[in-house]
Parts: sequence; C-alpha cells; structure tokens
Amino acid sequence: MRIEQEASDGSTQYFVVHTHDPKMAVKFAAEMVNGKVRPGTIQRLSVPNSWAGQYSQYAKLLSKAEAFFRASLAGEETRVWER
Repeated sequence: MRIEQEASDGSTQYFVVHTHDPKMAVKFAAEMVNGKVRPGTIQRLSVPNSWAGQYSQYAKLLSKAEAFFRASLAGEETRVWER
C-alpha cells in the first residue's frame, strides 16, 4: 500500500509498505513537476533484521516497490506484488 504523510515542514513523505511476509517499508522522496507528483529517490528501506546480508532478496522487492510507487502515482491499477 502507498501512504502519504505530511511532514512538519509542510512537505509530503511517501511510503510503500508491504504488510504481508516479508514485511518491509520503503520511503520515497517525490517532487512536484507541473502540478503532478513525480517519483524521486529512495530515502529509506526498512526490513526485518533476519534479512541481514540477503541483498538479492532486497533488490527484487525494492524494484517491485519502486514499480508499484510509480504506477500508483500515475493512477494505474496496482496489484499486490508477490515475492
């Protein structure tokens, strides 16, 4: 799911949260261009400690989270993504 949260400085923070196993959260920086929100950079990745060193698993899910974020900003239908 995508979560939008207003920060204390007035900016909006965007999170993609995978609530099923494997649980993870990704914080994205987004920017406004011509009145539309455009995907920016990844600011933070939160995963369970049990994932330490499993970088290939991180990479797969991170790319899916990024694709989900882009699709949700574009208003496209988004699907629950699997491992």
